[in-house]
Amino acid sequence: MSDILTKLANEVDKLSDKKLKSGNAKNKKVLNATSKIADNQSIMDKLLLENVVEFPSVGETLIGKVIDVSSSEMYLDLGPFGTGLVMGKEIKDGMGTQKIKIGDVVSATITDMENEEGYVELSIREASYEKAWDDIERKKEVQEKIKTKVINANKGGLLIEINGIAGFLPVSQLSSQNYPRVEDGDKNKILNLLKKLVGKELEVCILDIDREAEKLIASEKIAQSEKDKEVISSFKVGDVISGEVSGVVDFGAFVKFPQKSQNKNEEKKIEGLVHISELAWQLIENPRVIVKVGDKVDAKIIGIDNDKISLSIRALQTDPWGDVAKKYNIGDIVKGKVHKINHFGAFVYLDQDIHGLAHISEMLETYSGKNINELIKVGEEYSWKILSIEARDHRMGLVLVNEKDNSSKSAEHPKVKKEKKEKISEKATAKKEEKQKKLTDKE
Repeated sequence: MSDILTKLANEVDKLSDKKLKSGNAKNKKVLNATSKIADNQSIMDKLLLENVVEFPSVGETLIGKVIDVSSSEMYLDLGPFGTGLVMGKEIKDGMGTQKIKIGDVVSATITDMENEEGYVELSIREASYEKAWDDIERKKEVQEKIKTKVINANKGGLLIEINGIAGFLPVSQLSSQNYPRVEDGDKNKILNLLKKLVGKELEVCILDIDREAEKLIASEKIAQSEKDKEVISSFKVGDVISGEVSGVVDFGAFVKFPQKSQNKNEEKKIEGLVHISELAWQLIENPRVIVKVGDKVDAKIIGIDNDKISLSIRALQTDPWGDVAKKYNIGDIVKGKVHKINHFGAFVYLDQDIHGLAHISEMLETYSGKNINELIKVGEEYSWKILSIEARDHRMGLVLVNEKDNSSKSAEHPKVKKEKKEKISEKATAKKEEKQKKLTDKE
């Protein structure tokens, strides 16, 4: 019986060993599998750590490939972020690029991470708006020339558009060719001239921008300056030009004249300024008395400064002061009309071209206790004594002669009286010395 029990015990032990070995094998397989999973997870974690994927948010810009497009909607392949949808007016590209087609790669701004249909909603217009400003900033930095169409005009300038962004071109920044020359400065006349530029294409440069305030100022003058410099370089100081008065202002007149070109069909003209002092030899208060718009004139180039030309009409006329010594002498009593009175004296014309100045100090010294406005009036003619002549500087000193006595003895200037006294004194001294010498010789 014990033998039987012993055999049974041995068989149980064998079965237990088999189960144990079988269990160990299964456990080993489980451990191996678990180890592999752990290894795979660590690799995935490592890859995720090395290649962090950041999911975008509303307002950010994505790049996608167009997979379908119509007049009302567009679908973009956004890669790992799914499919994007651009609808309606958001398709419009403010940069003015060509029509978008399937296969194009475009930038779009996220407006909704997931709509009801599960698409990422996008806006190409908003993305292109930012792109447009980036491009404008670059153009300003390099002073790139841009062609733009005039949309509208107001009294201050022209309304334009660059990259779909509204801008302004002030009157002061127009080129000389388009600048409105209005003699009386009437704003309505200026506006009428500016309106004629609406619809035309102008070449401009960006003058100033403010992205936050959406402010864009352009300049045609800057864009044209290089061209003008090139044209002007063919001229030199001393050249004589023939042109037409294009505008008259308080400080002078503008004259347009043709550029030097071998092409006879070339109609481009450049403009120079004749300062009020260079219009004629006489004193001028109002340039409009001398010239008017449309007058044909000849002028001499007297200065070139970058893209500016200074002209002179009087330089081609005979200087009347060249013969002043033949007509007038110091001490002469002459007739002259008062042209203007100001705080330092009176300007007096002796003839059409020659004028003199009766200085206030001379007037008050000669006529003490009198006010200059009590002595003379503008437009009236009086007798004057010439005190000095400086022909080279076109200057003449005068003093008023007493109207009650027009002789050379009347109302002599104190300086003249002093000189006469000194001369009499010198003569008397000389005679006394001569008499004394004769007495000495006799002794």
